[in-house]
Amino acid sequence: MPDIIITEFMDETAVASLKARYDTVYDPALVDQAEKLAALVSEVRALVVRNRTQVRGALLASAKKLSCVGRLGVGLDNIDVEACKARNIAVCPATGANDLSVAEYVITSAAMLLRHAYAANEAMLAGKWPRQALAGRELAGKTIGLVGFGSIAREVAWRANAFGMQIVASDPYLEATHPAWMTARNVSLDGLIEIADVISLHTPLTDQTRNLIDAGTLAKMKPEAVLINAARGGIVDEAALAAALREGRLAGAALDVFATEPLSAEAGEKFKGIANLVLTPHIAGVTEESNIRVSHLIAEKVLAHLDGAVKAS
Repeated sequence: MPDIIITEFMDETAVASLKARYDTVYDPALVDQAEKLAALVSEVRALVVRNRTQVRGALLASAKKLSCVGRLGVGLDNIDVEACKARNIAVCPATGANDLSVAEYVITSAAMLLRHAYAANEAMLAGKWPRQALAGRELAGKTIGLVGFGSIAREVAWRANAFGMQIVASDPYLEATHPAWMTARNVSLDGLIEIADVISLHTPLTDQTRNLIDAGTLAKMKPEAVLINAARGGIVDEAALAAALREGRLAGAALDVFATEPLSAEAGEKFKGIANLVLTPHIAGVTEESNIRVSHLIAEKVLAHLDGAVKAS
């Protein structure tokens, strides 16, 4: 039986570093083969996942010797952290390794949504010249509101400042004396919603943040504002957002995360035909460079954990 199982994509050189030291199974197809995975994990000591593998319930019960879960990313909502803690299973996220990628995604999405000049191919090839319709707006001078002001949001703030944007943030868990507030104005969530031209979400999914952006919150936003969610699905009420976009009560949105992933045809039906909407498959934190950083960081953490356990035994 293997020592390590990797169920989702990982940089091959990082996989090789694990294989060089421990018996390792690398099979991204396992994320869709729950029964096969449950059978394989019975003797496994380390499990490496991204966001789709559900490390909870039956899978955890099957993994009788599991001592470490490496998360190729930062969100932990697919891992039963409390159950792992109770069983003394270390949970190792790739904290900080994909901050730059997500920050660039947010700024890119903001520019695309405000400028809306990148969907003219069909019209251009048909001999049209829609200059006025595609003029759009600049980032400079606009206010970006960051809901949550952790490390990723701070990277967004640094880049937004370079574009000449005004930066406000809301984070009740970040102490008012934290030096990060030197780069953003500290406001309430309601205050942020009312003044921001670009609203970017940077909170985990919890009972408090589920449907944080609902019909009532959307109604308080400027009609010319745009919303970006590259944090976690479930923070935004997707049906309410789709309605706001269709009715012209919001200028645009970019969603990289969804309440149910992958986004099914049924769940995606509400978004069909909405032109001012960008949908991407949970890739904000995934670039060629970040995949290397994340993969090698998790490989190092898993090896350090297993090596320590070997030495201690």
